Amino acid sequence: MSDAPNQPDPTPVTTPDTGPDSSPHPSPDPSTRTTRFAVVWSALLGSVLLGAAVWLSVTSWSVLRAGHPAHRLTLVATGVVGALLILRAVLLQRRGPRAGSASRRRWPRVLGRTVAGLATVVVVGSLVWLVPFAATPPAIAAMSGSAGVRVTDATTTITLTPETGSATRGLVFQPGARVDPRAYVPLLAEVSRSGVLVVIVKQPFDIGFLAIDAPASAIAAHPEVRTWAVGGHSLGGVAASSYAGSHTDTVRGLVLWASYPLGSLAQSGLKVASISGSADALATPADIEASRVDLPGDTAYTVVEGGVHAFFGDYGEQPGDGTPGVSREDAQRQIVEATAALMASLPAS
Repeated sequence: MSDAPNQPDPTPVTTPDTGPDSSPHPSPDPSTRTTRFAVVWSALLGSVLLGAAVWLSVTSWSVLRAGHPAHRLTLVATGVVGALLILRAVLLQRRGPRAGSASRRRWPRVLGRTVAGLATVVVVGSLVWLVPFAATPPAIAAMSGSAGVRVTDATTTITLTPETGSATRGLVFQPGARVDPRAYVPLLAEVSRSGVLVVIVKQPFDIGFLAIDAPASAIAAHPEVRTWAVGGHSLGGVAASSYAGSHTDTVRGLVLWASYPLGSLAQSGLKVASISGSADALATPADIEASRVDLPGDTAYTVVEGGVHAFFGDYGEQPGDGTPGVSREDAQRQIVEATAALMASLPAS
């Protein structure tokens, strides 16, 4: 037996640290990641919707206010939804992750966010694209009326009433796609001055196919008018032709400005005037020629030599249109004369 003292073991014993801060790189909480993404995505979509609504209101409210209220109401609704999404993002941020939120099925969340993103792109893109071509300042000034014609601006129509005598012939006119309805007041005021009541339709989102039955309410609102024609420019003319073809009991005439019928009207018995421009690159001369087979044999054709699509209204130039070979004033004089001639050919009672 040795009398030497016991020596300590030189090898230290390490005890594992099992405390909450033992890991130098803790794994992120899945619930936190899920909530953070929901906050960012909701804020992003809300900002896009609200930003688009505010921007369009600032830049285009005057022209949108002049048209059908559907566009304005949709714009306001878009802004409200955007604001609610931003509010949702704020509330999610303040509330923080909820227990079990990460355990929910992933794919329904991904699908929902994808649909919401696509819907946002479609809504904002549509609202921007559907902003109409604005009427020129002279056309806007014509809304105050002119010698012999009274202009009445209502929610869904603009009515031009001749001040001399009582009009017994009427024309319901539908604007071209994405065109401010005020752009047609100067030309149609000249038609009205010849003794015709003219009702210009304000179409939802300025699209004719969304107002195919609009002539019915205009006709019902004016029982004093005994003979009616319908007409329109471009897509508005297509929509008007559809109404005329199915209402030959109340409609006697059809006026097509740079347009053609939706279906065959060859046996309809309608009096038709087809007025077009030889330099129109949108409703081309070939398009007008091809429509002859669908129109009555006694259709009156007027070709404005050098006329273009945008000459049928006062809204400036239109993308994709042709190069004019005649002055706007001369072209519009021919358009008015041909339209007034068609209206004069209809029976007064």
